Amino acid sequence: MAEPSDVIPAEALAAPNRFSIAARLRSFVYAWRGLRRLVYGEHNARLHLAASIAVAAAGLFLKISASDWRWLVLAMALVWLAEAFNTAIEDLCDRIEPGFDKAIGRIKDMAAGAVLIASVAAAGIGLLTLGPPVLALLGSGSGLQP
Repeated sequence: MAEPSDVIPAEALAAPNRFSIAARLRSFVYAWRGLRRLVYGEHNARLHLAASIAVAAAGLFLKISASDWRWLVLAMALVWLAEAFNTAIEDLCDRIEPGFDKAIGRIKDMAAGAVLIASVAAAGIGLLTLGPPVLALLGSGSGLQP
């Protein structure tokens, strides 16, 4: 069941007649609230956050090129998008049918599968992007070899 803080007032849903900076700012507030709920409410999102931080740290440490950063940012964004959509689909399905339903189960499985595809693709991009500089660093006699 929706909590009082989850309900958006009807007047906020009405189509605005003209551009409003206040309305645009509210949309950012809603978006940040959604991201916060995603990270705090989903264990997998916290894993994605840790992986994103690790990838960013590795990229900074290895001083990768702007071109390599583009690939890593794209890969991380793909995973975050998939996780956000998966969570939204799961929450919507749970709201529609709180009990077990085979069709809802298939929908949730497909959404989770999309996250898996995005994660595997991101891991591949990460290995292709960060692997060569890591191997070069390990092979350069930097003292990291046993």
